[in-house]
This record gives sequence, structure tokens and C-alpha cells, in this order.
Amino acid sequence: PCVRTKTQDYEAVPINKTWVLSPKVYESEVTLILNKLLQGYDNKLRPDIGVRPTVIETSVYINSIGPVDPINMEYTIDIFFAQTWYDSRLKFNSSTKLLMLNSNMVGKIWIPDTFFRNSRKSDAHWITTPNRLLRLWSNGRVMYTLRLTINAECYLKLHNFPMDEHSCPLEFSSYGYPKNEINYRWQRRAVEVADQQYWRLYQFAFVGLRNTSHVAHTQSGEYVIMTIFFDLSRRMGYFTIQTYIPCSMIVVLSWVSFWINKDAVPARTSLGITTVLTMTTLSTISRKSLPKVSYVTAMDLFVSVCFIFTFAALMEYGTLHYFTSNRQTKKGKANNVTQQKSVSVLNTHPGTSLLQMTNIVPYDEEGDSAYDCLDGKDCTSFFCCFDDCRSGAWRENRMHVRVSRIDFYSRILFPTAFGFFNLVYWISYLYL
Repeated sequence: PCVRTKTQDYEAVPINKTWVLSPKVYESEVTLILNKLLQGYDNKLRPDIGVRPTVIETSVYINSIGPVDPINMEYTIDIFFAQTWYDSRLKFNSSTKLLMLNSNMVGKIWIPDTFFRNSRKSDAHWITTPNRLLRLWSNGRVMYTLRLTINAECYLKLHNFPMDEHSCPLEFSSYGYPKNEINYRWQRRAVEVADQQYWRLYQFAFVGLRNTSHVAHTQSGEYVIMTIFFDLSRRMGYFTIQTYIPCSMIVVLSWVSFWINKDAVPARTSLGITTVLTMTTLSTISRKSLPKVSYVTAMDLFVSVCFIFTFAALMEYGTLHYFTSNRQTKKGKANNVTQQKSVSVLNTHPGTSLLQMTNIVPYDEEGDSAYDCLDGKDCTSFFCCFDDCRSGAWRENRMHVRVSRIDFYSRILFPTAFGFFNLVYWISYLYL
């Protein structure tokens, strides 16, 4: 007869990549254990019902996070979700201390009715087989894990966009059992994170996470809610290239108008209108990557100020052209009156003829300062009176900047003001 040796009762089992000998478990023995455990087992009743609350220890393994959808204010997360509890009805006596079972056993025992409170859509993985695992210890301890992909809500506060930081929550609790029936707890190593190299966060950087628990008071009872917060910080590279640099360049381009001759009306007008329209387009494009929030974001503030600078550059030339053209018109009219008087005087002498050239008015670059102002005022100084200030409300103690030098002042004022705005803007949003 065949004699079984002692080594035939053992098999090689890898434990932490080290091969050791452990007792063999024969199919017949495991089948007998399971049949005995399930005999008279009611999976509709929770463990220790009417005696004590069932304690569910939970842990989460983060496989990946992303992408984050700012338009719909949600993010996608892929996790392995593990729950552990004790069920005294599943105790057994055997040399085998642990049974590793597949998903076919899940529907035959009691499973917690855990659900994710802030999920908009949750999918369990079923290919090529349901991604569920069940482990049963001889002391009645049960561990149930499954893989889930969840689209969870994350309310984004975009006041500091695109220099904003967010804490996106993942909340879960029992759907039907209140605190006096089921109590959730975090395991010692509650949350673990996989390699972040292949996460699809794109615009965001993963800063860290923290897990908490609290009790929610509802009409149906008090429920223990477990929450994981994922801290995310937005990367500014995309918005710097797409918005901040183009807007700043358009503002600088609008300053070119200050170095163009004030008589080049088509050139300066077309440049001003082009920069204003370009800023309008950029402001519209910058809003497409955001939900339609009613408050002003940091990017809205920057784009709006850039638009104001370009519009002010256009209005600067409009003001300059208005006053210089009106002054030249007045000078032309004065010259016409003078010439007409001289012609009438000359025509009194018989036998003389005169060619009247009333439409030709020579351009005087310093014409706006050629007139004498009020007594004791020097028109060539920094401040000068308008020619028509000799009468009316402008007669006494009224001083005005020389119109022809507005371009010179703008070359200094506009860059200085824009530089000061950028200094205050970046310090406020990045450091305060």
C-alpha cells in the first residue's frame, strides 16, 4: 500500500515573496466548512443584531485621481475600497485559519450597505470577472474589498482662480443603518496612495490628503459619515501661456501709439481699436474654461484691468486729437479773419490786386503755447492755460496741462501704473 509521507501534506505558499511550507487545504474540507457556515445563515440580518452595533473598519487604496472637471465641479477617482467586520455566525474550527473566496460568496453572506454620499456616478469593475474579494477568518472576521471608479462632487471656490487650492471630499456611510446599528471606523493605515506618475490631474497638483469622521443628524437618525479630503493645487502654467502673457503683451502694444505722430490719425486709431477688440476676445476665451459663476475671479480682475489700460490708451488719443484739432481750427479761423481785414484794407487803395489764401494754415508744433496766458503765467511751463481761458469761468486761477505733451506724460504714466498694478496683484494672490 502507498504510504503518505509528511511532506505530501504541505504545499509551497508564497508569503511576501518568500516560499514557505503551509498545511494543504483540500477542496472537500473547504466545501464542508462553507456548507456548514451557510446552513441556517440569514444574510438579511446584520451580525449581533439586537445585541450591539456592528463595527465596520474601512480603508481605501487610491489607485488614481483625475481628471478634475471645473465646469461640472466634479472629479474622477479610482479606488480599492475595503471593509472589515466580525460576524460570529461565520466562526469555524479548522486547521485553516483563512479562507480566500471569490465574488460568488459575496451574495450569500451579509454585506454592509455602504454608499458614497457625494458621488454622481459610480461604476464597479466587472471585466473579466467582478473585481471583488472576500476573505474569511476562523474567528469570524470578514474582509470585503472591491474596485470602484467614482465621479464625485467637488465644489470649487474660484475666487483666486487660477491660483486656487481645493479640498475635494469623498464621503461614504451606511444607507439604512443609523449609528446605533452600524458604526464606522478607520483602520490603522486607513488611506494609501499609489504611484502618482500616471494620474490625470493635468491642471492640478496633488498636495496631500486627510481622513475624518463625523455624525450627521437626519430625520431618519444619526449616521456616521466617513470623509477623505484630497488637497489639490492648480498649476498656473497653462493660464500663464494662454491668458496672462497675451494680455500683458496687448497692453504693451497699445502703448506704441504714444510714439506715433499725433497727426497719423488712421494709424493710431486702428492700433487702439485693434488692441481693444483683441482684449475683448481674450476675456471671452479665458471664461470658457470656467463655470458660469457670478463672482469675479482673479483672472477676471487681471483681464479687466488690461482691457481698461488698452481702452484708456485709445481714449488718450481721442482726447489729444479733439483738443489739438479744435485749437488748430480756432487758429485757422483767427487767421482767416485777419487776412480778410487786411484784404479789405488793401482793397481801399485803387489799382492794387491781392491773391487771398485763406485756406492755407501753416502747422505750428508749439502753437498751443504761442499764446500768452493770464498775467504772470508762462505758457512754456509744465502747466498752461487754454487759449479760451481769458474769458468766462476759466479766467481766474485755472491751470491745465499742455495738450501737446499728453503723449509724453502717457509714456511714463501708463507703464508705471501697469507695473504697480502687477506688483500689487501678484503679491496679493500669491503671498497674502
